[in-house]
Amino acid sequence: MNKRYDINPYSRLNRFPFTFFPFNLLRKLIILIQTLYKITMGQVERSIRMQLMLTFIICLLAGSMTYGICSNLFGEMRRAAVIDYKYGIERIDSEARSLVNELTSLQNQRDLSGGGSSGGRPEFFENHVNRMNDQKFKVLVTDLEGRVVFRSQNAAETNVEIHNVIGNAMNARTDQDYGRKEFSSFYPVNYLGQKSYLIVSGIPEPHITYQKGESPLSLLSAVAVFILLFYFMTQKKMRHIEELAGGLRIIATGNLDYRVIERSQDELGSLARDLNFMVEDLQKRIEEERRNERLKRELITNVSHDLRTPLTLIMGYLRLLHDKGYETPEQASGYISIAYHKSEKLKLLIDDLFEYTKLSNRDEPLYREGIAINELLDQLLEEFVTPAEEQQLTIIRTIPKEKLLVRIDVDKMIRVFENLLGNSLKYSLKPGAITVSLRHDYRYVTLQVSNQAELLSDDALHQLFDRFYRVDASRSSNTGGSGLGLAIAKSIVESHEGAIWAEQSGGQIHFFVKLKLI
Repeated sequence: MNKRYDINPYSRLNRFPFTFFPFNLLRKLIILIQTLYKITMGQVERSIRMQLMLTFIICLLAGSMTYGICSNLFGEMRRAAVIDYKYGIERIDSEARSLVNELTSLQNQRDLSGGGSSGGRPEFFENHVNRMNDQKFKVLVTDLEGRVVFRSQNAAETNVEIHNVIGNAMNARTDQDYGRKEFSSFYPVNYLGQKSYLIVSGIPEPHITYQKGESPLSLLSAVAVFILLFYFMTQKKMRHIEELAGGLRIIATGNLDYRVIERSQDELGSLARDLNFMVEDLQKRIEEERRNERLKRELITNVSHDLRTPLTLIMGYLRLLHDKGYETPEQASGYISIAYHKSEKLKLLIDDLFEYTKLSNRDEPLYREGIAINELLDQLLEEFVTPAEEQQLTIIRTIPKEKLLVRIDVDKMIRVFENLLGNSLKYSLKPGAITVSLRHDYRYVTLQVSNQAELLSDDALHQLFDRFYRVDASRSSNTGGSGLGLAIAKSIVESHEGAIWAEQSGGQIHFFVKLKLI
């Protein structure tokens, strides 16, 4: 007979699927506790309020423990001896309960014997009472009216006030300062077949005990521990606050290079981060204002030079005409032509300044309309073909045929394109080529104008679109313009919610204009 062997090493474990259940449950419980601990500590680290609450709880617990320890220590040092009657009261009450048990036993024997005179003999009860006489305890058994039906040899009462006995028994059990006076233990019993009361009276035996004393040093020690522990646990946060206040005073003196240290993730850390961000932003704004002031000074210098040069020529030729400092009418006509040409350049410069001011302040409204930007660009490039050929430049265009609709102010956007193409004609290396391409995605269209030119520094490339900036500060209005063309182009594009920027690579400079499609 062939035997089958189980080759699965886990088959035996599978027979007992619940063997490792407690261990898995314990592991999950530990993981849950760790997760809750991490979450709680993370919340505590991010909240000063929770940190203060936790600190207060720890200090309160430490103060309570200190109070308990000091109470025991100082209580043992100041303990005093007192006379305690509770043990004597309990002894009298214990003897009374033993008599009650005997009477109950007698009654049971009487019931079993059928109520005859031979059942439930009281001799045992009386012997017990006689033994109690040696301990100076009085034993009385009364009926419900208080008449004594049985008494010990040392008792002389024939009638008892039940109300007073009950009051004495109750007061003795509740009185914390019970003195040396008679105590009565009172129980209802059944004596010889009659409902009765058992009263055991006696003077409680005194016992000397020692009570711990009280000292104000316990409370003072607890308060001192609470205050000291709270002080040391909050000292780090207070130093952080003082550090933030000191950093703010340093920044207020004008030292914007100073940064406060972010030492936590709570509100103080957030305050430090916001303070550093504020200082950094303020520093950038001040640097921007300084740069603008420098550009304004350069503007005044450039514009003054650009205005003064043509104006000087105009005044000179007009003076010659006024003083008749010409030999022929043809020479006078030449003077007038030169003066008129310089006046036109002067007007263009003033118009550029005026337009840039309006665009920067958003004072001039935009008249937008939907137009196919590829068709507009094709028409504009045709106008630049002849000037480009005259300067030994070739325009290479890559423009898709499909209509790419944008909503723009046509006149202002034409000025942007003319400025970019004009700069490419002016600063391209001759002979060469100017590449104009148009590409798009589902939301934007991007125009790129590229030409070979002299390489610029990174700072110069980033400042091309700054107002009044010129790559070569020595350029005059005859060679480099007023420095407002690209700044005006940037203002126009940004007013259309677009973007304009420049890059350079492979010996070429690339200008990009990005607009949103309709």
